[in-house]
Amino acid sequence: MKTKYPRNINHGYAYTFFSYFGITGLWVMYLQTQGLSLVEIGLCESIFHIASFIFEVPTGVLADRFTYRSVLIMGRISAILSAIVILLGHSFWWFAIGFVLSALSYNLQSGTIDALMYDSLIKSKQTNVFPKIISNVNVIIEFGDTVGVVIAGFFVHWHFGLTYVISILIGFLGLITVLLMNEPKLNTSLNEPHQTIKSIAVTAYQTLSHNRQLRGLMLFQAFFTGICTTYYYYFQSLMSKNHFSSILISSLLIVSAIVNIIGIKLTPTIQKQFSKRKLLTSLSFCLTILLLTSWLNLLPLLITLFLASQLLGSLVEPIFSSYYNDLIDSQQRATLLSVASVLFSVSMIALFPTMGWLIQTHNFSFAFGSVGIILLIGLTMMFRNLRLTNHN
Repeated sequence: MKTKYPRNINHGYAYTFFSYFGITGLWVMYLQTQGLSLVEIGLCESIFHIASFIFEVPTGVLADRFTYRSVLIMGRISAILSAIVILLGHSFWWFAIGFVLSALSYNLQSGTIDALMYDSLIKSKQTNVFPKIISNVNVIIEFGDTVGVVIAGFFVHWHFGLTYVISILIGFLGLITVLLMNEPKLNTSLNEPHQTIKSIAVTAYQTLSHNRQLRGLMLFQAFFTGICTTYYYYFQSLMSKNHFSSILISSLLIVSAIVNIIGIKLTPTIQKQFSKRKLLTSLSFCLTILLLTSWLNLLPLLITLFLASQLLGSLVEPIFSSYYNDLIDSQQRATLLSVASVLFSVSMIALFPTMGWLIQTHNFSFAFGSVGIILLIGLTMMFRNLRLTNHN
């Protein structure tokens, strides 16, 4: 019987839902209930990204060298262990270990599930529909993350630890979906040399060194997504400080999800209408205005800006995933997508503790408004250089 690899797409959708189910998405609030200070929470996030920096490329190389399925299985096991450790831990170091395991689970799936789905389409010559599929994937991520976080919102003031019990059960469901997938087997030439871990890593390095466009896209996404992610997590501390009720937290996240899903569904159209340069410029301009507006420090306005920041972040992911897969060969796809995640980790290692310190010494609005000023200066210098180049 002929294997129908496109069936992997449906299993990939299910896996995506379970692996991104956001039941532990309010972890900043959870750790505060466990007695951790904002500084310790910031350290946990930094530890997560340092671990992610260490794990990301090796796990991506493993996916290219061995099989996608085996790496995804290890990822779900790591996620289950992480939830167990955080549920049972009662000190900073136990939570730190849990975050290391969480980073490992994230890295094992990062890029790997996208690569598996893309390669599954090659056999049936349907790669042209991948932008639509990746858009659907990001809608599922948004939906799964929001459903989980909304449920978690109702546990904020009642048995918060149950969110990690649910996370363990969801981890097993994700494991089942991986077992139902078929590993894509692409046709290769008999004369093609056998690839080793070293050869894949060297090829990835050479591709990034010589592909200026790919390198620029990865650096841009790392910084842009890092700011939006930091805004999201530290907004949780703002919600705690202002004593948001469970219903208000859940309602806010539902509205955010609806706005994000609409934005994600529009990304294929946006890609067709705008060139890469125009799109990147527009995104940078929108983020700069958002951050500068944060200076006003009005709670209703900050809530609106929170929704806008998450919309911008959700637009970036499917757009850049499509760009990357068009620029990367199948043999190095998981490895180079993992490199993009490494750059994101580097940006978070720098951004998260810095923003945490600024919020603690000043306030939320001062911290993100300052980043807006830095972006404004950067954009001004960039446009000035472009005008000088065009003039010459």
